[in-house]
Amino acid sequence: MTVRYLALSGGVGGAKLAFGLTHTVPAEELAVVVNTGDDFEHLGLHVSPDLDTLVYTLAEINNPTTGWGREADTWSFMGALEEVGAPTWFRLGDKDLALNVLRTHALQSGSTLSEFTADMATRWKIPSRIIPMTNGTVRTVIETELGPLDFQDYFVRRRCEPVVQSIQFAGATEAVPATEFQELITANSLAAVIICPSNPYLSIDPILSVPGIRDGLRKCGAPVVAVSPVVSGDSMKGPTAKIMHELGIICSATTIAQHYRGLIDGLLIDTRDANLEADIADLGIAVKLSNVVMRSAEDRRTLANTVVQFASELE
Repeated sequence: MTVRYLALSGGVGGAKLAFGLTHTVPAEELAVVVNTGDDFEHLGLHVSPDLDTLVYTLAEINNPTTGWGREADTWSFMGALEEVGAPTWFRLGDKDLALNVLRTHALQSGSTLSEFTADMATRWKIPSRIIPMTNGTVRTVIETELGPLDFQDYFVRRRCEPVVQSIQFAGATEAVPATEFQELITANSLAAVIICPSNPYLSIDPILSVPGIRDGLRKCGAPVVAVSPVVSGDSMKGPTAKIMHELGIICSATTIAQHYRGLIDGLLIDTRDANLEADIADLGIAVKLSNVVMRSAEDRRTLANTVVQFASELE
């Protein structure tokens, strides 16, 4: 079946909306392009946190409490690492470990990240396509007062505590979009492109940093709509607000609109930010009000339905 809906996503927040989209549009018509700037090598394993979060969420085997990792996982591996004094700051449950071991073996045997991810989606009977942004190596690097930090070092090991000075995407200029991603944005068959409420700076910008992606999305022939990850001057999850403040950026839905200006046709903002509607419209961006906080499965479906409807109004 032809893909008609393309979503750009990071991890937990994006996965929630992607889940809602699979229950709003025919799941076979949805493709989710996922940030791989968070990928890293850990204990010899190729770890893809955002990709795995999407796969687990759409397969409905994710940990509903943490939002990442597998449900009902066990931690024997981490316990054994602790016994021998190995680093345990990045937690991999036993079930999660199995996927990382298999992915590392597949990549070392010549498979691409796209091929491996598609295989896992098939095995878990996920009808939607989950596509890494690139099969190349792009790594998010956080420049801080401590010096440059790899993303997981900043995000997990140091718990986002260092002050952010700038964000770089190492390897982006040499990367190319994953083949299937490139085909989707040039096929002229999309009904909508949806930017999920993931962190714009850490989750969506790495995708847009790959040459050809931003321009391809502009020219794809479909309306591009984004969901604001900021509500009432604060981020819904993660360090978005902290990073914005440290970069000297006002944390507001208007700033999100300015950040995506030139790429998006519309921005979905929370009803609590209705006072910003006129300012965003003045930027030449259509605005729609909704509840964008997803606390339940019903919230995810409702927001997804609103986003799809919004995009149809902009065609």
